[in-house]
Amino acid sequence: MTRYSTLILHIDGSVEGNPGPGAIGVVVEDTHGTPVEAWGEAIGHVTNNQAEYQALLAGLRKARRLGAKHVSVRSDSQLLVRQFLGEYKVRDAKLKPLHEEARRLARAFQTFAIEHIPRELNRAADRLANRARLAHS
Repeated sequence: MTRYSTLILHIDGSVEGNPGPGAIGVVVEDTHGTPVEAWGEAIGHVTNNQAEYQALLAGLRKARRLGAKHVSVRSDSQLLVRQFLGEYKVRDAKLKPLHEEARRLARAFQTFAIEHIPRELNRAADRLANRARLAHS
């Protein structure tokens, strides 16, 4: 398996209803924007915010397996990004353990960044999440 020093993760969650059947989409790119890996995966009955966190966790775990030392995450979930950055408190009891796990995983990288991007710039991850959700509903 090729190892990458720096990776960019595009993540998204998709839920039909809220809560409802959910899925995640993750696109892992190198620094040139070339996809390294991309997948969608059904994750069961969740809220939209739980799906967003599950996508983040899946992306961080993959980046670790690929040997990344530097990770930049792009998400269209303003809540996820602001909670991660400490701008919003995590009040939902079901999100707290996901948030804590994501923070723990992020600390394992030499550098970590997360940013909110417009939905239009996250289409590939969105498409994978929706495709996985529809395939399992």
